[in-house]
Amino acid sequence: MTKITKPRTQRKWRANAPLHIKQHMLHAHLSKDLRAALKKRAVRVRKGDKVKVMRGLFEGKEGKVIDVDLIKRKIRIEGMTHRKAKGQEILMPIDPSNVMIIEMVERK
Repeated sequence: MTKITKPRTQRKWRANAPLHIKQHMLHAHLSKDLRAALKKRAVRVRKGDKVKVMRGLFEGKEGKVIDVDLIKRKIRIEGMTHRKAKGQEILMPIDPSNVMIIEMVERK
């Protein structure tokens, strides 16, 4: 397998990747206590997880994950809203790499 160096080709590969590979693009870092308990650095974000935003407009805020969009590789967190031009409030899509998981929903 050759290494992809062009940004354009990398973006195309990420956009056209199959769903079983896009799942790996939804991983987020774990808090220190979860990292020690699970012996893992990062796991996939799931609906119901409690996360803390580490970067961006909502930096430092915590909330529960309401929606995970596998196609667009974004998550939506309760309380993180954005007002549209018409005045309608929508949940702001946030990249999972910019959050840290604090509490997890039970996994199989």
